[in-house]
Amino acid sequence: MAKHFWVLTLALALVAGCGDVKSDSSATAPATVPAPLPAASAPQPALNADEGFTASGPLIVEHQLEVAAQREGVVAKIYVEAGQRVRAGTLLAQLDDRQVNANLEAARAKTRSIENDLKNWQAEAEVMKSDYVRAQKAWEQGLIPQEQLEHAKYKAESEQWDIKRVSELLNTSRQEERSLELEMEKDHITAPFAGLVARRYAHEGQSVARGERLFWVTEESPLLLRFTLPEKFLGRIKIGQTLPLTSPDVPKETHSARIKEVSPVVDPSSGTFDVLVELQGGRGELRPGMTASVRVDPTR
Repeated sequence: MAKHFWVLTLALALVAGCGDVKSDSSATAPATVPAPLPAASAPQPALNADEGFTASGPLIVEHQLEVAAQREGVVAKIYVEAGQRVRAGTLLAQLDDRQVNANLEAARAKTRSIENDLKNWQAEAEVMKSDYVRAQKAWEQGLIPQEQLEHAKYKAESEQWDIKRVSELLNTSRQEERSLELEMEKDHITAPFAGLVARRYAHEGQSVARGERLFWVTEESPLLLRFTLPEKFLGRIKIGQTLPLTSPDVPKETHSARIKEVSPVVDPSSGTFDVLVELQGGRGELRPGMTASVRVDPTR
């Protein structure tokens, strides 16, 4: 009996010990920390409608283009070089025009021939007209029959139609002559406006195709700057208003520009509108293509 009593007592003690360990483990387990709530976003400050705006862009000129060949041919002569200033109509280069010149001389000879032929028909028409008048008088006197009078009449009318036909041939020949003269003019490459030859692409003896660029001619003034402004400035700036203009390429110079154009509409995709300003006074060291900036202050 004593043995069974001690075995039962030991079993109860082990059960009690396991319960205490489980209780301690539960007591020492860390408490679950709740996730922090996301912080509220700080409100962004609204743009001030009265603050200024700086716009940048390249300086441009009204006239600037690449002079291209209007017909195919071979460059016979170059008359200007890059960096040279030219006037409107100055001959820049010339294509070989010997073939066109020969065709033009042939067309002029044809025109002269038709002119002489027309004079001959006109003289013949006067003869036929005189014969018809004489036949009329003879018919009135009963010297010739009606058929002979009608023959003289139709012969005179036929001469008039021949004169009209040859006149149209002469007109066609003159137009062909004029067309060849225009082709001759295309062989003379001239400056479209007064400016500076910025680049020369062509060389003497070079075979060029129609539309191939030969020179780059540009004006030097007046300098313009086109830029865009946010729509909040629409109505705040006016044509004739002056703005300060600077360029990072010449930081020591300060210029002024006058507003020349203001677009009356706003681009819905960007919320901006176009403005064009023109440089006032001397250009200093500014040149077309340089980057410039203007400061727009609606409170000024």
